[in-house]
Amino acid sequence: MIENLPLRQIKHGEFTIEGYSRAAVQSYWRIPELKLAFELGGSPWDFMGTPTAFVSHGHLDHLAAIPVYVARRRMMKMEPPVIYLPEEIVDNVWRMLRAWQKLDRGRMLCELVGVKGGEEIELSREHVVTVFPTAHTVPSVGYIIWDRRRKLKPEYQSLSQDEIRELATAGTDVSGEVRVPQICFTGDTAPKGLDADPAAYEAKILITEMTFFRPEHRKEKIHKFGHMHLDDILERAERFQNELIVLAHFSTRYQDHQVRRAVDRRMPESLRSRVELWTE
Repeated sequence: MIENLPLRQIKHGEFTIEGYSRAAVQSYWRIPELKLAFELGGSPWDFMGTPTAFVSHGHLDHLAAIPVYVARRRMMKMEPPVIYLPEEIVDNVWRMLRAWQKLDRGRMLCELVGVKGGEEIELSREHVVTVFPTAHTVPSVGYIIWDRRRKLKPEYQSLSQDEIRELATAGTDVSGEVRVPQICFTGDTAPKGLDADPAAYEAKILITEMTFFRPEHRKEKIHKFGHMHLDDILERAERFQNELIVLAHFSTRYQDHQVRRAVDRRMPESLRSRVELWTE
């Protein structure tokens, strides 16, 4: 395997989380079991086999590698990828890809799908993705991946198998869809974006940002520029029902050990035990 970019990997339950994220450098994530990626700030060689990508916003450290990702799939004779991104930036991304097409002299084959908060995307028979608005300095969205299953409706659960079969044969819909939020990805956002969808706090896995942690970094300024502070996480400590919370996108002003020390010192153990700091 060619490893040309930094990459971390952890496993939680049925899902593997891979990627790298550093503010103003690059962010890219992959969930191989779902065959999808979040962000295209970088494109590790083996990520090219992932056919679907969800991009939160158009800043360079989250989108700059899109021509690399698209071109590599064409070069390796793979199907064009499907890339979801805020609807406001679709036209400009197409212009960029066409410019690269002229520079590279290779066709940039992909499907760009603009999305906005409140929309729903069918990923597979078992999984659906919902979009929610986030709060950044440019158009931005977050994504929640839901597991969906058909289950017997409560009013029929006391019936025998034969009775249920008779109802179903007669045309009665005895089952309904049940959804469970599995993974929430916010991208870059001020706290308003994290709070925009209650399911962000209910998903089994939450991947979000915590760009700043030092007390001297004023939260009102951080929020204005669409980011979060450690204080914002601590203020919401009781709301997190997630099994795993991945905090990432730390400012380049910090060294990894400084982030870890601040979190270990200030975060209650009930929350800290579920937090993974995405350091190198």
